[in-house]
Amino acid sequence: MTRGHQERLAPLVRDAVARSGLQFNDLRRVGVTVGPGSFTGLRVGLSFAKTLALALGIECVGFSSLSALAVTVKAQGVIVAVIPSRQDQFFVQMFSDGAAVTAPDLLTQTEIAARLAEVWTSGGLTLVGPGAEALQALSLNAQMSPSVYPSAQALLALTRSASRPLSPPRPLYLRAPDARTMAERQALG
Repeated sequence: MTRGHQERLAPLVRDAVARSGLQFNDLRRVGVTVGPGSFTGLRVGLSFAKTLALALGIECVGFSSLSALAVTVKAQGVIVAVIPSRQDQFFVQMFSDGAAVTAPDLLTQTEIAARLAEVWTSGGLTLVGPGAEALQALSLNAQMSPSVYPSAQALLALTRSASRPLSPPRPLYLRAPDARTMAERQALG
């Protein structure tokens, strides 16, 4: 969604719980992606998830959008989860046989190629996420999975397997916000 996150989120969650055949008091844990993603979407989603967990008296766990994309695909070898950003950059994280081998980062295609050369020498390579097709040139043998969103099964698996949180989830911002103060806008002309 580009707009209306806060208006649509609560009804979507209510409907999802109703379709599952569960009641809210049946829930034992709330899982939420912490980013990278849209600034507003992250803040709204995290606030809602933490408030829901607090109201229900249950844990709230967070995990990156990139790890959720990686869990969505069933692949051996190296998985590169990629979400396009701005200015020819991508949010990216690499996994090998299910384990993260790089931290989430904001990189150009050239930087992604260099990072990939450090972690992948042979075997399977899968590109997943809405930025996957833009990186197809990294390897002609790469499997493509241009999933825009993580699967419900991946989100459930990550929610169940997350470590007990020491503190509430926090947003994962990998770039500065686009918003500018009045003074910053005036200084830029």
